[in-house]
Amino acid sequence: MSEPQIVWLRRDLRLADNPALYAAAKLGPVIAVYVLDDARAKDHAYGGASRWWLHHSLDSLGKSFAQRHARIVLRKGDTVEELLKIAKETGAKTIHANRHYEPWWRNAQKALGEKHDLQLYDGNYLHSIGSVKTGSGGQYKIYTPFSRAVRAQFPPRDMVPEPETLSSPDNWPDSDALEDWNLLPTRPDWAGGMRKFWEVGEAAAHEQLGWWEDHVDDYDDARNLPSRDKVSRLSPHLHFGEISPVQIWHHFKAKRSDGWRTYESELIWRDYAQNTIAQFPLYARGNYREDFDRIKWRDPASDEGTARDLKAWQKGQTGYPIVDAGMRQLWQTGWMHNRVRMIAASFLIKHLLIDWRRGEQWFWDTLVDADYGSNATNWQWVAGTGVDSNMFVRIMAPLSQSEKFDAASYIRTYVPELADLDEPYIHDPEEFGRLPKGYPAKIIGHRAARERALAAYRAMKGE
Repeated sequence: MSEPQIVWLRRDLRLADNPALYAAAKLGPVIAVYVLDDARAKDHAYGGASRWWLHHSLDSLGKSFAQRHARIVLRKGDTVEELLKIAKETGAKTIHANRHYEPWWRNAQKALGEKHDLQLYDGNYLHSIGSVKTGSGGQYKIYTPFSRAVRAQFPPRDMVPEPETLSSPDNWPDSDALEDWNLLPTRPDWAGGMRKFWEVGEAAAHEQLGWWEDHVDDYDDARNLPSRDKVSRLSPHLHFGEISPVQIWHHFKAKRSDGWRTYESELIWRDYAQNTIAQFPLYARGNYREDFDRIKWRDPASDEGTARDLKAWQKGQTGYPIVDAGMRQLWQTGWMHNRVRMIAASFLIKHLLIDWRRGEQWFWDTLVDADYGSNATNWQWVAGTGVDSNMFVRIMAPLSQSEKFDAASYIRTYVPELADLDEPYIHDPEEFGRLPKGYPAKIIGHRAARERALAAYRAMKGE
């Protein structure tokens, strides 16, 4: 029998359009390996919602492998050490993997490549990260010219098919049982809402893609309307690699609608976020614009009032219905509508004057699509601290945003205390004197919050 080939799986949990798996399967028996390595990622080890998704995604892919008389070897510990152990046990001289750009995975790729033959492939993005260059040969920092350059290089690579066969090695290395990793919540089991909201796995991703085909043309206008929910909900499938952006692009390449063009921009933004962390690996941990290191954020660790405000935001008890609906949707489903994500993020940063990194960490723990690059890039964009970002002084007015984007039905779904209110009262029940029992008053007024944020900004600037 030919030499076994190790495939190192991470956020590429699919059979089709998986370049590393396809290349390995052509060379010999495949030993697919997933290593749970929390220590390497440190404060960006998977949060609770992502662990829930990971369990079900590995379970789904494991069943797909089993149908092909193959399996996934599960190990827990240091990634490099475990892969080297398996290579030694099996005699595999080559490890195949799709490139990842999170700093801990780049470090692992470098360390592994110094000790063993590691073949890396481009499988998770529209273009190889770093390959889209400026006219002078440098890397883009601003999204708009990056997006134009990406489109100028379309089409992306061709899709690769699912391997025709997955042959097995003579002997399988030992594997952990997925259940022993305790990725699912038990005491308490808080995942009931996620189970109702999501189907997980490669087949579910393609089923969702089929649904999206019927709705993508409406995306340009409807994407900002949380009550209509005309968004793809493909983000967690993309994050865990149950489907690739290349598959999505080729599926829709004949489309000419504004809706597809706008959604294509979202896929390009995903590439842009990875391009950003490839240049600035610690982007989730510090302001790109160093002058923001001087801003006087309110600190929940040292001030009880700020701690209460942070908890109110986390639990959806701010007195701002659209913010509360978004935060409760996040807690129940592990996901939040994109327009509402921006409103909720802006509220934490500018209304509550709390460091964006507190929000990044909360989203990291509660989002099923928590992505190191996208999460950090989005938070720094809203905060005005990023390499490409909105201005800090542009402060969203959540109450008018709620009415503008017709969020009434969305609010009724996730804030049942307000379900009996008609428009326009539901957007700002306190203002209209219709605050129902059990729903809080605003923790701060919009005008007072705006003035406080602008004062902090002026002080940072030394004005």
